[in-house]
Amino acid sequence: MLTIPAPTLRSRATSLLRTLQNQSSTCPCHACTHPTSSPTASLSAARKLAVAAPMEKEYAFEMAASNIRYGNGVTREVGMDFKNLGVKKVAVFTDNNILKLAPMKNAIAALESEGIQYEIYSKVRVEPKDPAVKDAIAWAKRVAPEAYLAVGGGSVMDTCKIASLYEAYPDAEFLEFVNAPIGKGRPVDKKLKPLIAVPTTAGTGSETTGTAIFDLVSHKAKTGIAHRALKPLLGIVDPLNTRSMPSQVKSSSGLDVLCHSLESWTAIPYSERVPRPTNPILRPAYQGANPISDIFSFEALKLTVKYLPRSVHNPDDAEAQEKMLLAATLAGVGFGNAGVHLCHGLSYPISGMNKGYKHAGYEVDHPIIPHGVSVAVTAPQVFRFTGPTNPDRHLAAAEVFGVDISNAKAESAGEILGDAVAEFLVKLGDQPRGISHLGFTREDIPALVEGTLPQARVLMLAPNFQKEDDQKREDLARILERSLTY
Repeated sequence: MLTIPAPTLRSRATSLLRTLQNQSSTCPCHACTHPTSSPTASLSAARKLAVAAPMEKEYAFEMAASNIRYGNGVTREVGMDFKNLGVKKVAVFTDNNILKLAPMKNAIAALESEGIQYEIYSKVRVEPKDPAVKDAIAWAKRVAPEAYLAVGGGSVMDTCKIASLYEAYPDAEFLEFVNAPIGKGRPVDKKLKPLIAVPTTAGTGSETTGTAIFDLVSHKAKTGIAHRALKPLLGIVDPLNTRSMPSQVKSSSGLDVLCHSLESWTAIPYSERVPRPTNPILRPAYQGANPISDIFSFEALKLTVKYLPRSVHNPDDAEAQEKMLLAATLAGVGFGNAGVHLCHGLSYPISGMNKGYKHAGYEVDHPIIPHGVSVAVTAPQVFRFTGPTNPDRHLAAAEVFGVDISNAKAESAGEILGDAVAEFLVKLGDQPRGISHLGFTREDIPALVEGTLPQARVLMLAPNFQKEDDQKREDLARILERSLTY
């Protein structure tokens, strides 16, 4: 019988944390991860400090996450936070829906109570495309604030992160920091202005991460920027702010948490990732499964399986709403350091090549496949595919869904987890049961494959996927073919 390895992971993580706490904060690794007011070395200088051959496997992992404040009503403290930082002028990012709701009203009241000046950008687009992001960047450059406040879901927080980044690099081209190979993947080598994030959905975990995602129209796919310097200084995790979420938004946001936790739990181990970075500044935020991320990811999985159905089906279940917001934050810490893989890699072209599908429950004037929907729709088949690489982890995850694994065979681990995920999605309700329900056909599969292949940042962490491109194409096509319906 399989024993879920959480207690062992917890003890290993505790030991690692003690080691990290005893290290000097001035070591090169931490200077890069947590920049000080002095600029770090340029990328060209960093490369001169090469310490390893380029194809050696990784030997270390780093943990980075925002400070988190959790509690009912903590939004009212955000004005004091900016005052404590000595900030007098704040750029506030939100969208037109949140602008009218209590989370935004409470945040603005908190700023005004402390005499903090502010300007509001409320044109953030749900699932933003690059023209909308560029508009936000131009606005931030004009306003030139001392700090940033993001009040909203993942789209708001991600747009705010990107605006802050390019305001700090006013001469940078738009693709300068975008993940390679689509962009140049330039490391961020200076400290950004303080950003406080106030999530209003229980999904992305963006309040904890240095990741920001958007649709690149020219590529018909999502891409983004990932660097530790983008992570918010503070995440204000206030359960009262999720009370206004419609049921469908709760559902799709929660499915993002589900896939964050499952993908980071089943990602390749950090010690199998190649190449080893030649300098700590080049170590990616998404590093592979590791003993500390495992704890956050597995706990987030357990909370999501237990509380997401309750949250969706009973809007008055305050406990479920609170637990899902906590799960989103825990998963953010987990995947923000371990990474995600195939569900997310496949989701980017699924969203970007939307042929007109508009998900119910979203008050937008354009077609939309919510991010959580696009990642979950291939999940059953993804985990059937990855199962053989680490049967124990897949069976441990299946047990969380209530599967009796006492007599399960290792070779069946992928099928068992895939079936459990599919059943969970069906019972949750109102979900497209395959990509055909989103409007895709077999004829669309080659384009979806080609849209997935450039997502190197996440595909490099996919189990059972370290192959030549032709074999990758075959594997992706097979996953998509079997995901047409479930």
